[in-house]
Amino acid sequence: MSKPNYNVINEPGGVPIKLWTNGVPLEDQAREQLVNMSKLPFVHGWISVMPDVHLGKGATVGSVIPTIGAIVPAAVGVDIGCGMIAARTTLVASDLPDNLAGLRSAIEKAVPHGRSSTRSGRDKGAWNTPPEAAESGWSQLVDDFKLITDKYPKLAKTNNLNHLGTLGTGNHFVEVCLDEEDRVWFMLHSGSRGVGNAIGSTFIELAKEDMRRWMINLPDKDLAYLPEGSEHFGDYVFAVDWAQRFARTNRAIMMRNVVEAARGVIAKPFEASAEAVNCHHNYVNRETHYGKEVLVTRKGAVSARKGELGIIPGSMGAKSFIVRGLGNEESFHSCSHGAGRVMSRTEARKRITVEDHRAATAHVECRKDGDVVDESPAAYKSIDAVMKAQSDLVEIVHTLRQVVCVKG
Repeated sequence: MSKPNYNVINEPGGVPIKLWTNGVPLEDQAREQLVNMSKLPFVHGWISVMPDVHLGKGATVGSVIPTIGAIVPAAVGVDIGCGMIAARTTLVASDLPDNLAGLRSAIEKAVPHGRSSTRSGRDKGAWNTPPEAAESGWSQLVDDFKLITDKYPKLAKTNNLNHLGTLGTGNHFVEVCLDEEDRVWFMLHSGSRGVGNAIGSTFIELAKEDMRRWMINLPDKDLAYLPEGSEHFGDYVFAVDWAQRFARTNRAIMMRNVVEAARGVIAKPFEASAEAVNCHHNYVNRETHYGKEVLVTRKGAVSARKGELGIIPGSMGAKSFIVRGLGNEESFHSCSHGAGRVMSRTEARKRITVEDHRAATAHVECRKDGDVVDESPAAYKSIDAVMKAQSDLVEIVHTLRQVVCVKG
C-alpha cells in the first residue's frame, strides 16, 4: 500500500487535520487556526488542508471543512462564491497583436475594475448605468434577493446590480494566457462583490450574537457558528446560495465582455467556447462523503471530483493550470485554489520593490506600479511546489502562462 501524500496533526480534543503540504511552508498562526477549527464538535471526520494554506479570518484559507448540523460563516468568508472562469479560444499566439497594450486597454475599458472611494464621484469599479447583460443577469436573481432583503433590509442598500459584471480589487484579475500549444485562453478571478461581502459580514455578526446569547465559549470568536434548525441557519444557507449564483453570473458576464473587447482589437475572427470552466473556491455545498450528507465548506479550495475540471491560478506572472480532479475522498474531493500567500499584503509592500515586481512580470503586459507589488510572485508560494504537493488530488490538463494581466 502506498504511503499517503499528506501529513496529519492530531491534537487532543480535535478531529485529525490532514495536510497536503509536503514541500510548502505552513505558518504557525495557520496551524493554530486549524487546531482551533478541529475542536469544533460538529466537524465530521477530519479537516483537509490544501498546499496553498495560509492564515485567514477565523478559518485558514486553503481548508476544507466538512460539518454536520452547523456552518461557520467566517469559514465561508465574505467573498462568497469567489472563483475562476476560463475559456479556450480558437486563436493561437501568432494571432495576437505584436503590442499587447491595446488588448489590455480594451479589456480594462470593458470590465469595471478597482475602486475609487470618493463620496461624490462615481466608483470606477461599478457600473454607472448597468449594461443589458447585467440587467438580464440581475433579472434571474432579483426575486430571491427581495426575499433576503425583506428579512434583512440593510442588505438592500448594497452594491448589487451595479457590481454585476465587475472585477473588484486585491487578487482579482483578468488574464490572457497561452497554453502548452500556444493556444489563447481568457481567464478571470472574481466573486460576489459588494453584496456578497455584506451578506457574509451580516451573518458572521449574527453568529457571534447567537454565541453570546447562548453563552457558548469558542477558542476564536470568528469561529461563531449557526446551528442547523435555527432561524439564522436557514436564512444563511439561502443567502449563501444566492451569493454563489451572483458570483457565477458575475464571472460569466465579465467573460462575455472580455471576449467582445478582444474581438475589437484582434483582427482574426475567433470563438471562445472550445473549453470553458467556471468554478467557485470560497463556498459551502451539501455533499455526500463516506455515506453521510455533510456541509462542505471550501475556503480557498476547489471541488475536484473524479473527472471534474477546475482552475488553479498561479500568482501574477507565474504559471496557472487547468486541472482534472482525481476524486480523492480523503481530501473530500478537493484541491488548492491557487498558490497561496507567503507574505501578508503589508509585508509584501515593505519587502518587494517596484523594480523587483517589474523584473518578475517582464514577460506580461500588466501594471508595474507600487500599488500592485503585494500581488507580485514573491508574495506567493511556488506554484510548482503547490502542484507537486497535490499530485494525488488533480492531474494537469493544461499549463497556462500569462501574456496580459488586468488588476483592480
